[in-house]
Amino acid sequence: MELSLNRNQLTEAALKALHLIDLTSLNDDDTDDSIAALAASADTPVGTPAALCVYPRFVGVAHAALARHGLVLPVATVVNFPHGAVDPDAAARETADALARGADEIDVVFPYRALADGNERIGRELVAQCRAAAGSQCLKVILETGELRDAAAIRRASEIAIEEGADFLKTSTGKVAVNATLDAAAVMLATIRVAGRTVGFKAAGGVRTAQDAAQYLSLAQRELGPGYLTSATFRFGASGLLGNLLETLGHRAGATRSGGIERRRAMRGRRARMHDARLHARWSAPPGSPRGVDQPGCGCGCVVR
Repeated sequence: MELSLNRNQLTEAALKALHLIDLTSLNDDDTDDSIAALAASADTPVGTPAALCVYPRFVGVAHAALARHGLVLPVATVVNFPHGAVDPDAAARETADALARGADEIDVVFPYRALADGNERIGRELVAQCRAAAGSQCLKVILETGELRDAAAIRRASEIAIEEGADFLKTSTGKVAVNATLDAAAVMLATIRVAGRTVGFKAAGGVRTAQDAAQYLSLAQRELGPGYLTSATFRFGASGLLGNLLETLGHRAGATRSGGIERRRAMRGRRARMHDARLHARWSAPPGSPRGVDQPGCGCGCVVR
């Protein structure tokens, strides 16, 4: 059943969700410029998202672009993406390479097809090797829940990932027909609740509005308490969500803090010019005065012509 929220509750959920976004661009046509624009959009009038998530080749671009805006945010990247291949050695090498490029967090795709075929071993090996390669860096394991056949399979994938050292469980790549769902999230969060250690949760794919986000926040809070709703343990993987959240909070989609500063500067300039013009008109030279003589009143040192 859809959560019913009043305006204040929706605004509160939108502000909470904004700070939990892994602001994501994983498009085939991504460029240095598009990733720089993504980083710029993180500088919102109401604070920043939790992290950026980009392909490995853009990690350095993302860090540099964030620095230009005075932002210090983690940059996540993807490994074994998007198909969840069954080569643990290759996934571990990708992880090491991503860290060498400057990635702060790794989102690795679990070999979900192998699990669906009854092979648990390959998933264990892959997560374990990526865990070792990632060291102390955050490791999120993407289960691709929309491709797993039932709740039991989602639960088992969650258990394996947790047992082999995942810091987060993530629903989806966003590249398949069925991505994040509340039903899958409920199974994952219930598994996390009995894990015996802290494990984060990330909903990715299909979370597009403040109302969508509020549903996941409410579910996680019911399962794990309000203290779970921090960026250390809860994320949204999304590209379009940020714009909707900003609109819910009364800002235009794409609004940035720096853009607001520039608009305020421009407004102050316009007001100053209007002020000067009014004073100049008020203190125009009286009849018979020599042209080009300074007149009192405005204080700007202007010459009335």
